[in-house]
Amino acid sequence: MTAAPPARHIRVLYTGGTIGMQATAAGLAPAGGFEQRMQAQLKASGLRTAAWSFEEMQPLIDSANMSPAYWQQLRNAIGRAVDVDSCDAVLVLHGTDTLAYSAAALSFQLIGLPAPVVFTGSMLPAGVEHSDAWENLEGALSTLSAGLAPGVWLHFHGQLMLPTRCAKVRSSGRNAFAPLQRDKAQASAVTLPPQLHYQQPKALARVAALPLVPGFDPAWLTVLVASGVQGLVLECYGSGTGPSDDPAFLEALRQARSQGVVVVAVTQCQQGGVELDVYEAGSRLRSAGVVAGGGMTREAALGKLHGLLGIGLAAEDIARLLAVDLCGELTGRPWPL
Repeated sequence: MTAAPPARHIRVLYTGGTIGMQATAAGLAPAGGFEQRMQAQLKASGLRTAAWSFEEMQPLIDSANMSPAYWQQLRNAIGRAVDVDSCDAVLVLHGTDTLAYSAAALSFQLIGLPAPVVFTGSMLPAGVEHSDAWENLEGALSTLSAGLAPGVWLHFHGQLMLPTRCAKVRSSGRNAFAPLQRDKAQASAVTLPPQLHYQQPKALARVAALPLVPGFDPAWLTVLVASGVQGLVLECYGSGTGPSDDPAFLEALRQARSQGVVVVAVTQCQQGGVELDVYEAGSRLRSAGVVAGGGMTREAALGKLHGLLGIGLAAEDIARLLAVDLCGELTGRPWPL
């Protein structure tokens, strides 16, 4: 990893999530006032970090309610922190259910940002017995204070991960996130569209994910395309296969392509990746217009489609850039843009 100078001013963006939740009659719910709790904890622990300032996002949410519109709020808040307030690092406190999705999506929304951004959260609220909240928060702050290369990172249970190559793999326990052992591609230098730069405007895109299962009905795909979706992450079997003996399924894919929908295939497996020409079943998907996602995770493919569709590129340009490593999603290492 490239050496980086220690951070001088960290902006902490609090979105809600388990880390700051309080008990209510209906169960744990997002709560304000986390800045004061954080100040008290750091004073009590004696941890020395870079100077930090706090921004409470609105609304505070359970991360199960995360949306692409909220991603844009985060992107704008991060951009203001760096470009207007001269912060040289950002820490995002986020719920764990969609943490990997948000961190992956922001990786593609913040290309060119000259500062590191770290996402973290906790499996149990701060203050409860055996909580991992302060461990994760202090670990992320310490990592940023020591110096971290620009880019988006996920810090959890003492581990710093590339969010475009990891996922939430456990619903309980402290080590809920782990890197996925996916195939790695060779990086190639290309000229990227200037619209990808974080300071350029990004439109909201309509992107969906759809897993293949035995008995898959092509009508489900047809209905999804008719809903106005612009991009689709198709979660295939193995190295990229699906029910290619079904003419209706292949026709539904061809119709999606004819309507400008970008369909990218990822594997449902925890290891490996998609190579559509290994099996005839995969070759038929390619012929119907499906783009191979290589070793991309579902989270990375979803975020990448949002990023590419949001800058108004043509479908053929998006298909080309899906095979280009932008944020380590294909190579497993940060890409120095």
